[in-house]
Amino acid sequence: MSQPLFGGDGYQTEQEMRRWAAGIEAKAARYQTMQAEVAEVTATESSRDDVVQVTVGATGQVTDLRISDRGRELSGAELASLVLTTMRRAQSRITERVADVMERTVGDEPETVATVVESYRQRFPEPEPEAAPPDDELRLGDMPDEPPPPTRPRPRGRDDRDDDGWGDPTVFD
Repeated sequence: MSQPLFGGDGYQTEQEMRRWAAGIEAKAARYQTMQAEVAEVTATESSRDDVVQVTVGATGQVTDLRISDRGRELSGAELASLVLTTMRRAQSRITERVADVMERTVGDEPETVATVVESYRQRFPEPEPEAAPPDDELRLGDMPDEPPPPTRPRPRGRDDRDDDGWGDPTVFD
């Protein structure tokens, strides 16, 4: 927003002052709207197994916590860890929601948007990825608990040679 130009005739100076004041009032209104909308920002996340659901407000405070009956099957330490992990994931979502509000309301001031969004990003960083819960399934790439049975080397000879050379004895024979 440019400063009013003074020094012209009285009418021109008055018009410049009115334009400048109207711009300041409009900017103040946009910032008030932004502040009100940011205050209403919430984020909700659920744990991978839906045992825990956490909702947080714009300042990261927990506003709702739900634990399903399956939470009784977990130890206290497991449940606490699940609550904290889910809370941190919810808090990390606040940044993107605040960024949306900022862009919509005061997006014509990119320095302000960047400063506020970076402040949220520092306060509520992306959490570490959750480790997958252990299961009893054997998946491709998993190693079984017991080693495979030993194999007996097969005798080598002239018959092991084939056209592509893969059957040739090694130089270590």
